[in-house]
Amino acid sequence: MPQNSLYDRDFYAWANEQAALLREGKLSQADIEHIAQEIESMGRTEKRELVSRLTVLLLHLLKWRHQPQKRTRSWESSIKVQRGLLADHLDDNPSLRPLAPIAVARAYQLAILEAVGETNLIEATFSPECPWAFEQVIDPDFWPDEQNH
Repeated sequence: MPQNSLYDRDFYAWANEQAALLREGKLSQADIEHIAQEIESMGRTEKRELVSRLTVLLLHLLKWRHQPQKRTRSWESSIKVQRGLLADHLDDNPSLRPLAPIAVARAYQLAILEAVGETNLIEATFSPECPWAFEQVIDPDFWPDEQNH
């Protein structure tokens, strides 16, 4: 049975088989092409996780700034949790840090779209570019308000 068919039929079994082959040093029997694809895919997943966490954080920072009368402990908690998860993610993947400005720009655009839906404010309410640097966004002492931007 060719390895590719196991890859297509049962990814979990394929992954365990490939791990065993690699540990045994049987590289000639390993499905190198699919292993390489999966490793690249894992890298893309880590980058998507960075953007996803930043999107949630930026959404709550936007709501915090633009709807101060509706601030809740839930928003505050979400901001703190996302900052913690981002710190952990960057500790686990320090090579993502240079991508932070690009990730913030992408996440901010997504956060605006979500903020429009959650706040009922019009899109023009929000700056077209993120008003905060990455270091501000992840700073546990940074809480945006109308004067702080």
